[in-house]
Amino acid sequence: MRAACLLFSLLAAHAALAADEVVLNSKQIESLGIVTASLPDKQHGELAGMPAQVVIPSNQMVVVSAPLPAAVQQVEAGVGDHVSKGQVLARLESPALAEAERGLLEAATQEQLARNTLARDEQLWKDGIIAESRYRAAQSQHASAAAALAERRQMLKLAGMSDAAIKKLKSAENLGSLLEVSSPIDGVILERSISAGQRLDAAAPLFRVGKTKPLALEIQVPFAATDDLAVGASVSVPAFNAKGKLIAIGRNLSGANQTILLRAIILEGSDNLRPGQYVEASISTSKVASSQWDIPNSAISRIDGRPMVFVASPKGFRAAAVSILHEGAQHSVVSGSFKGDEKIAVQGVSSLKASLTGVGSGE
Repeated sequence: MRAACLLFSLLAAHAALAADEVVLNSKQIESLGIVTASLPDKQHGELAGMPAQVVIPSNQMVVVSAPLPAAVQQVEAGVGDHVSKGQVLARLESPALAEAERGLLEAATQEQLARNTLARDEQLWKDGIIAESRYRAAQSQHASAAAALAERRQMLKLAGMSDAAIKKLKSAENLGSLLEVSSPIDGVILERSISAGQRLDAAAPLFRVGKTKPLALEIQVPFAATDDLAVGASVSVPAFNAKGKLIAIGRNLSGANQTILLRAIILEGSDNLRPGQYVEASISTSKVASSQWDIPNSAISRIDGRPMVFVASPKGFRAAAVSILHEGAQHSVVSGSFKGDEKIAVQGVSSLKASLTGVGSGE
């Protein structure tokens, strides 16, 4: 406490308020813990610091469901696993599968019988032994049997059986109740809803699988700022070195904060992001904006209600007024009278503010 009082007394004795300038030497700057950083490059026609969430596009996600009533015998994949198309995710025990297989074999038998009858009646009709109506009836019966067989085959395919497995079943007539559930796409397991021993109804969700490339952004933008935005505009996430483009501009306003939802696709740097992550995005605008800078919030101080930043000068620091164009969680976009090569205080700003407004006057 004594050291702090001495430090502020020294500061009060040597600080001069002339054109909003604080006079400090290098030793005092170091003692007060003041850190400076170069002013970032200018931003022209950019809406920066917009809150956004990383998401997987809806057309890149699939839900894997139980095709038949079953009990979970074994789970082969968990959340976060990378899976390939056709990879087995779970094995289910389903008596309904054996019933469906039996139905296929019966339908195959009926189709074969109808085909033989059709071939025999066709020859008899050609020889003039039977009437054409009987031949046409045999054709109809065969078509009906073939349709029933196709239906049974499709039911087994929906249950996860391959064409090779169905062909093997017809030749060997060996019924089984083990059902393998496979991934329909290459992707990552986002959600698992089952565990071993669990009983399932038909269509019960088992897994949610998604492709993580490319990722997308859902961006919240103030309604007033959307006039200068257009589909195709470039979008970036500077903190994670990711880039993409705007693909949709919503029409509905959110009730709470009156913002518009934008959607963007990430084309570069997807590996640096994770689904569900909250980030700050920048969007290029069609408007040629005045010079603006994206600076950390720690560099901004308010004096008499005016936002200010402290710019390094030969004597110490001078307070420069800025206008906040957008205030983000970590960074804000400001405009001001800068040349662009200045250094600004990004730490220890409260000490500079105290010395400018008078020691002990409070913030």
